[in-house]
Amino acid sequence: MSPRRVYSALVHHPVKDRDGASVATSVTNLDVHDIARSSRTYGLSGYYVVTPITAQHAIVDRILAHWRPGAPGAGRVPQRAEALRLIQVARSIEDAVADIEAREGRPPRVWATGARAPAGVDTLSFAEGGERLRSDPEVPTLILFGTGHGLVGDTLAAANAVLAPIRAGGDYNHLSVRAAAAIIFDRLFGES
Repeated sequence: MSPRRVYSALVHHPVKDRDGASVATSVTNLDVHDIARSSRTYGLSGYYVVTPITAQHAIVDRILAHWRPGAPGAGRVPQRAEALRLIQVARSIEDAVADIEAREGRPPRVWATGARAPAGVDTLSFAEGGERLRSDPEVPTLILFGTGHGLVGDTLAAANAVLAPIRAGGDYNHLSVRAAAAIIFDRLFGES
């Protein structure tokens, strides 16, 4: 499968804390690995870890160093090393957008995600999103996933679209971001 012109971004800032304040969250090894693996499985072109904190960049660099060609992880599990090659660290969403524009020759459309539909914002169903991606594959797309308690309101408002929340038929909705990313990729790109 040739890579899709679709990118994912795990946003660590600006995101909300439990009280709704804008904060920065910590990078976790599981999120770095698992979203990279899901991004590679579904043929995305890249995966951005977005954080302005330099110490967090060093953590991601240390994780990636273990999986670079010639490193112990790359020889032991080459499929994971392949997935982790998709990762780039960005200081901001704007930096990720600029990087995609430099790679693709045009800015990406930006789609935000969240566990709840924001008030006053029309959401894009997964069927509609998948159809847009299939009907206009030349337009690059960046899908934002928020850590903490989700993306801040300004980020949602600035997005070109907000994907509908994942609904599983019950009243409980508290997925890990890595599980949500995998489900969203499958709903957008998976076999019917």
